Amino acid sequence: MHADYIIDQTFTDEFFLEADIKYKEFENCTFHFCDFTDCTFQTVTFVDCNFYDCNFKATKVNYVSLRGVWFTRCDFTSVNFAMTDQVIFEFHFKDCLLDYAQFYALKLKKMQFINCSMISVDFMGSDLTEAMFDNCNLRRAVFIDTILNKADFYTSYDFSIDLEKNKAKKTIFSKDNLKGLLEKYDLYIKD
Repeated sequence: MHADYIIDQTFTDEFFLEADIKYKEFENCTFHFCDFTDCTFQTVTFVDCNFYDCNFKATKVNYVSLRGVWFTRCDFTSVNFAMTDQVIFEFHFKDCLLDYAQFYALKLKKMQFINCSMISVDFMGSDLTEAMFDNCNLRRAVFIDTILNKADFYTSYDFSIDLEKNKAKKTIFSKDNLKGLLEKYDLYIKD
């Protein structure tokens, strides 16, 4: 895989080294059961790509562009997304492990997190306007100086969000997860 521009290819059960992806652009590619653990994503672009059952655990993400990308059943434990290219980007997660991931100060408008484990994820300073958290475990996730306007937490659970430290207008919650909004007041809420 020496070309700088790879289009319409499917990769299955491949172990990627840093040289395999560095300074490359992938368009309309699909990745199944691939391992990226030894990679540093440096100046890499993915356009309209899909990743299924891939391992990104502790991968270093530096100046990666993600446009129209879906990650399904992938492991992103401890990945720091803070250096993701913020120009024309769109990426989403479904059934992924995102525990201890960092999305510090990113613009994540309309981002979709569907059925993800997001324990201790850092969203400090991020813009999550209209983001969808569908059935996500957000235990110990950090929301400080975060914009949550119109974000949807209706089916997510185990989160604690201080509404005085975040912007949250028209944010969607269910009555069952109100406890996570009142936790700082040390109240007993009975059914």
